[in-house]
Amino acid sequence: MITDSIEFRRHLHRCPELSFAEHATQRYIIERLGEAGIECRKVAGTGVLAVVEGRRGNRMRAVVLRADIDALPVEERTGAEFSSLTCGVMHACGHDVHAAVLYGVLCSLAAERDFEGTLIGLFQPGEECNPGGASMVLAEDPFAAYDVAAVIGEHVDSTLEVGQAGFCPGRFMASNDELRIRVDGRGGHAAMRGDLHDPVEALCRMTLRMLDLNTSQCVVSVGRLEADGATNVIPDTTRAEGTMRSFDEDVRRMTWERLRRAAAEVGEQCGVAIEVDIDRGYPCVVNDIALTYESMLVAAGEGIEVRELQPRATAEDFGYYTQRYPSLFYRLGVGSAAGRSHTSAFLPDERAIAVGVRLMRSIALHVLNK
Repeated sequence: MITDSIEFRRHLHRCPELSFAEHATQRYIIERLGEAGIECRKVAGTGVLAVVEGRRGNRMRAVVLRADIDALPVEERTGAEFSSLTCGVMHACGHDVHAAVLYGVLCSLAAERDFEGTLIGLFQPGEECNPGGASMVLAEDPFAAYDVAAVIGEHVDSTLEVGQAGFCPGRFMASNDELRIRVDGRGGHAAMRGDLHDPVEALCRMTLRMLDLNTSQCVVSVGRLEADGATNVIPDTTRAEGTMRSFDEDVRRMTWERLRRAAAEVGEQCGVAIEVDIDRGYPCVVNDIALTYESMLVAAGEGIEVRELQPRATAEDFGYYTQRYPSLFYRLGVGSAAGRSHTSAFLPDERAIAVGVRLMRSIALHVLNK
């Protein structure tokens, strides 16, 4: 079974596809699930939804296991024998491992079906970009007929060694919003300040106001400033771009309002017009506390070393599921030798796949059979 999962992973790794373009990936997953006798269908365009019914209990009670399947626009330089065959595209975030783990769990439980309820496997497209494949899956409401007891997902982590798994009860990962600021004023000769409504000054003030929004529950950073002038030329328009991360949806909404209020105040002070564009990204990932602690005990019972993690400011569209269902998102150790994700040299240790299958299978059975 694990040999099959490794072969499955290596195929996906050789043939990566970008977000919402996972057509060949979808065909391969459907073909392999069909060979295992697992019922499946398409979802969210390029995703796959698989269903395995147990022999006992209420089949309308379900656990959803989710794996993302999209790759990144990165040129691979791992030197692996199964390196990407697609120029400029690579599974640099480990989604191939996530999919292989889910495939292994589905095949294992489909061969036995010795559990209560229904197991749903979701191979989700488009995690790496807005609007996020999770929102598209939920828009189709594919779980409407079921009583969903839990949605469970994982992410590879090279700060954890193979045989380790990381859990964080409650708030785990941040929401993410992209911020774009445009300032329209009146430029001109830099020496004639009385004639100006200076958009450079206004942008600087606005940037400082944005940075003042940082708290323990919210991160605001400005990564780009544009003022296309010269030493003696003030432009008419300036721009800024940044990101905002929050661990609380109420704090997130409040910070949006504070940002807009700051823009109005700075605009009035400087006699300029400030436009704030907030491209709203994924919501916070909030793990069900009871489910998380139960899963930590399950992991320990499987001989997996459990690490309790702190909240992290990275984002994941898994947050959409946590808003609707009891959910758990944990980290699977793939070894420090794997390198950093989102880089051309990222290569998870394949021994982690067996650990991942054992852990996800055990958590799913624990929830279904209790």
